[in-house]
Amino acid sequence: MRALRVAGIAIIALSAGAALLPAGKTISSDMIGGLLVAAGLIETMAGSLRREARPFAMAAGIVTALAGVLFIVDHETHFFPRVVPIIAWLLVRSVVLLGALTETAGSVRRWTAISAGLDFLLGILLIAGLSISTIVISIFGPTRELIAAFAWILAASFVVNGLMLLEVASCERDAAA
Repeated sequence: MRALRVAGIAIIALSAGAALLPAGKTISSDMIGGLLVAAGLIETMAGSLRREARPFAMAAGIVTALAGVLFIVDHETHFFPRVVPIIAWLLVRSVVLLGALTETAGSVRRWTAISAGLDFLLGILLIAGLSISTIVISIFGPTRELIAAFAWILAASFVVNGLMLLEVASCERDAAA
């Protein structure tokens, strides 16, 4: 299905935007929110086109969009309050995608598991890095390396999600033929 393929490509393109976030000293909450809302809306639309796991796929998109809205509405100036919603988004999204595993098979199941696993792992890495980062930020403020790591977490999640959608599109096309 062409729309699913376009959605996958669009989310991968958004990952490039996330990867470019560290270009400045700080990351705007509006920019993070905009990326998450865009990815969430694209994923929700793509999920509505799926034959398998439609409710789970749409729920993952809705969770992403809601996390983005939270960033847009909450203009927190500190780095740490921004990290907590990202951790929650990654962990909730991984649970939703694990639910989707019950309704998928083959390579789509594998890519859904990869996406769920990566989001879970990224959430755990953020939790583990939070205590170390607290010391660094309290002494030096948010460093470029810390901001880059945060941006790369968003980018990694978006890339794997986009690749999963490309695989879904491929399988949907094969099933229709």
